[in-house]
Amino acid sequence: MNHVLRTATPEDVPAVRAVMDAAIAELQRGFLDAGTIEASRAVMGLDTTLIADGTYYIVECGGAVAGCGGWSRRATLFGGNHTTGRSDALLDPQVDPARFRAMYTHPDFARRGVGSRILAHSEAAARAEGFTSGVLMATLAGIPLYERCGWQRGEPYAAETPDGRRVPMLKMRKRLA
Repeated sequence: MNHVLRTATPEDVPAVRAVMDAAIAELQRGFLDAGTIEASRAVMGLDTTLIADGTYYIVECGGAVAGCGGWSRRATLFGGNHTTGRSDALLDPQVDPARFRAMYTHPDFARRGVGSRILAHSEAAARAEGFTSGVLMATLAGIPLYERCGWQRGEPYAAETPDGRRVPMLKMRKRLA
């Protein structure tokens, strides 16, 4: 099937959230226990600032949203509108890495090139705005994709949820230029 990539709009929010919910529930299995998967929803999700900034994309396949993700010129590294510690401060592309954010693929479309297509498009868009490097916070399930796309492992991180659970993640980096 033909994958169509386009910039997400506010009207896409319900479909994007549905993809995120399915991806968190299904693609984290084998990496996290059921309780940690459920708790991870407190630190993952949609940051609608990405949509407002025009830096969030979706891939449609046969009319269905197969995946979503993007990049940001703002300081927040991960999380949704509900996540604590957010900052909308603008980054300086001459010294700061672009943030690559909220990459999710619907389980029905996993391992079909959806995530790598969104990531490549996001990297090109950040490069076009003068960013020479990128950083992201990977879920354990996402690490293989990022490594295949040339991202390098960085520091391990554990996001703490309001109920005290720790969700393991990995900071990753890539030179864009």
